[in-house]
Amino acid sequence: MRQEKTRCWGEVEWGNSRLMRDYHDCEWGTPLHDDRKLFEFLILEGMQAGLSWRLILEKRENFRRAFRGFEPEKVARFTSRDIQRLLNDAGIIRNKLKILAAINNAKRFLEVQKEFGTFDRYIWGFVGGKTVDSRLRSFSDMPARTPLSDIISKDLKARGFKFVGSTVVYSHMQATGMVNDHLVTCFRYRVCGGRAAKQRKSGASGEE
Repeated sequence: MRQEKTRCWGEVEWGNSRLMRDYHDCEWGTPLHDDRKLFEFLILEGMQAGLSWRLILEKRENFRRAFRGFEPEKVARFTSRDIQRLLNDAGIIRNKLKILAAINNAKRFLEVQKEFGTFDRYIWGFVGGKTVDSRLRSFSDMPARTPLSDIISKDLKARGFKFVGSTVVYSHMQATGMVNDHLVTCFRYRVCGGRAAKQRKSGASGEE
C-alpha cells in the first residue's frame, strides 16, 4: 500500500485543489534564480494582497497571457490601451491600483537589472545568496513578516516599487525559496533544504 506523503499544508488549506497541492509539491520554497520567474512571483504576490493564493493560482494562466508571459520589458511598455484591456479582462484581478503597480514595478525591475546585472543578484543579496532555513515545526511558528522582509520592503519602496509591503515581500521570499518555511515534518523540507545545502557547498551567489 502506497504511503501518502506528509505535507505541511493540510487538507483544509487546499481542500480538493490539485492546483494547490502541485504548487506546494513542485514550486513553493524551491530556490528560484530566474529573473522572469522572479518578476512573475513579484507581480502575483502583489495581486494577492487581500485575497487568497488559491484564487491567484486559479487565474495564473490568465495572468500570464494578460501580462505577456511576465516579460518585464513588455510589461514596462504597456500603454493606456493595455491598462483598459486589463481592466476589461475578467480572467484576472481587475484592480486598477494593482495593475498600475505591476506596470510601474516592471519599470523599476528593469532599473534594478541595469544596476545589479540581474534582479536575482539584487534580491538574493539580502540573504547572501543562501536559503534561510527556518526549521519550523508548526504553522503557529510561521511569521507573516520578519525584520529582514521589513528591510527588503523598505529598500524596494525606496526604489519606487509599489504593493511591496513587508508581508507581500515575505510571501515572495517563501515562494522563491529565499526562506525554507516548509515544516520539518514535510517531505518538501528536505528537498528544499537539500537545495539550500547545495547552494552553500557550491558557494552560490544567487546566480544561475
